Parts: sequence; structure tokens; C-alpha cells
Amino acid sequence: MSSLDSLFTPVRIGQLALPNRIVMAPMTRARSSQPGDVPNALNATYYAQRASAGLIVTEASQISPQGKGYSFTPGIHSDAQVEGWRLVTRAVHQAGGRIYLQLWHVGRMSHPAFHGGELPVAPSAVPFDGSIWMVDPATGEGGMYACPTPRALGIDEIHAIVGDYRRAARRAIEAGFDGVEIHGANGYLIDQFLRTTSNVRTDAYGGSRENRLRFLKEVMDAVIDEVGADRTAIRLAPFLTARGMACPDILPTMLEAARYLDAKGIAYLHLVEADWDDAPVFTEDFRREIRASFAGPIIVAGKYDDARARWVLEKGYADLVAFGRPFVANPDLPRRMAEGLPLANLDGGTLFGGAEQGYSDYPAWVAATATATATARAA
Repeated sequence: MSSLDSLFTPVRIGQLALPNRIVMAPMTRARSSQPGDVPNALNATYYAQRASAGLIVTEASQISPQGKGYSFTPGIHSDAQVEGWRLVTRAVHQAGGRIYLQLWHVGRMSHPAFHGGELPVAPSAVPFDGSIWMVDPATGEGGMYACPTPRALGIDEIHAIVGDYRRAARRAIEAGFDGVEIHGANGYLIDQFLRTTSNVRTDAYGGSRENRLRFLKEVMDAVIDEVGADRTAIRLAPFLTARGMACPDILPTMLEAARYLDAKGIAYLHLVEADWDDAPVFTEDFRREIRASFAGPIIVAGKYDDARARWVLEKGYADLVAFGRPFVANPDLPRRMAEGLPLANLDGGTLFGGAEQGYSDYPAWVAATATATATARAA
């Protein structure tokens, strides 16, 4: 296949036929309506603008009030939130797109301000270095706040959270989504159960690799039972070390998870690569091992550009590539990549919170050209 074809050859995931292999990655944007963390018409505009992606994966959405860890992030646990998300799915589908909802429980990556003064929950009460973005209710200003040491979940509470994932998946389908992606990466609750550094339990959910995988398996089983394997996916972060997550057993644990997920026949496996400057390298040996463990579609994400995306596809290490920040500033990213058009720059100061600026006001290429031409003529 040619280098162009590697990104623009159609591919199937679950029930969906995708026209290209460019995925819009989930990115927290914190623009839901308050109170209630309700998706809105502005969100619908934003996602519909990016409907030329082979697949859109939404920003993470909390499955319950307990699952919240950042200000203004949307949820999928109330009737109002379901109605808000219907605005989004309708707009994306009318624009010809396909969209999955990412389901989220942040676990310990949270703050008592979101929980009536109560501590966030986790597999274990382990101190860690982590911060969340939160708007101070007194000043209305957003900032980063340190997370406290969480409290450990009881067995009955773990079972209840599995039920929350099941209900959230059903609500997502009712809201019109094509499927759901479980957020099992980046140091959030499922990831916390997987790692010996964050999970020091001595019961059925901790200790052995089998026990640390139990929560992930129970969540996936519940969601698959509710909406079908072909509408269920998961995101994992094998090489994450930040937020107290540097587990020495994580790679074998991830490979075992991949074999389990392969047997379940899920829609896809989404692997996020650590993308900070001195991050651990996502090795080619591990890419080959994960491919051998999971035969279904694999999505990769993490500072990919045009050349690296084509490399990972042509090597056979992945089937699709997800782009986050480039999709924020370039709503027509697939066209720009196909035609070799310049990419617009991202305004990092407008990522979290706010309104249209830095969100839905990035123009497509034609609009950008027209604006520049009009400005030049007026000068």
C-alpha cells in the first residue's frame, strides 16, 4: 500500500465502516453546561466540525458523580446529560461522522471539593503525586490543585461501580453513540487497579496479576453484556509512569489484558503512549507483543505526526492513529493531511474551560484562506 493509502484506506471497527484511519482522540475540554455537567449545543458544533475523522472518541465522561475529577467535564449518568449528548451525536451523524463516548471514573485523581468534602476513592489509600484542574467556586478562576490521599474502596463499592459502568454504557447507546470506549489509562481508576504501585489490596482485587486484572475484566464483561462486544472498546497506557504509576509488572499485565480482550472480540484496543519529553519509549518489541496478543483493530495515540502515523500503520503495529491537539486547531485535519496543507497552531491557553474561543472558532482550511484573503484586501 502507498504511504497515502495507509492513512486513507477504509477500515472496519465493530459495526462501523470507517472511511479513513485518522481518529480524533479523546481530549478533556471542560465546556459542559453548569450546573449538572450537561453537554450542550456548543459541544455539538465542536464535534460536528470534526466529523471527517474516521472515528471521533469524545472527551472522557464520568459514569457517576463519584467518578468526577475535573471541573466542567461532562457526565453520562443523568437524564439531562443523555439529552445533551443526543445533541452531539445527532450533529455528528448528520455531518456524516461516527462517534464513541469515552466512559470515565477518575478514582483517586480527584478532590474533596467535588464530593461534598469526602475523599476521592481508589483501590488503596496510597499517597501519590497528582493534580487536577478545578475552578475555585469563590473566584471562578481555574487552576491546578493537588490530590489528597484517597480512601480505599470496599468490595460492595467496587461491585456498585461495575454497575455504574454498565448503566453508563446503556445511556450512551440511548444517547445515540455508535459505541463506548472505557478509559483504562492515564492513572484513572481502572489503571489504578492494574498497578502494584497504586493497588496494595490483599483481597480478590489485589496482589496477583489475576486479581489486579479482575476489576478491568468485570467492567468489560458488564459493558459487553449490556451493549455488545462490537460496540465496546478500551484505552490503556502501558508505559505510563507519572502520577505514581511506575509499576514493574505493568507490561506483562497489559499483555494478559490484551489476550483477554482479544478473546472477547471487542471493537478495538486503544493504546496511548506517554507523550512528555522524557517519557519512556514505547518499544517496538512491545508493539510486536501486543499485536501478537490482540488480533483486532489497534488504535495508537501520542504525539503522532504524518510521518510517524504512516510508519506505525505500514509496520502493522496499528490499524488507526489518534490525533488530539492537531484536531483541536484543525477541524478538517484529514483533508489537510491528505492534501499536504499547513496545520494551524493550537492556543494552549484555551484548552480548558471557556466558550467558543479556542474551541469551535478554529476555521477549516477554506474558511482560513478566505479570512486571510479578505484581511489582506482590507489592509
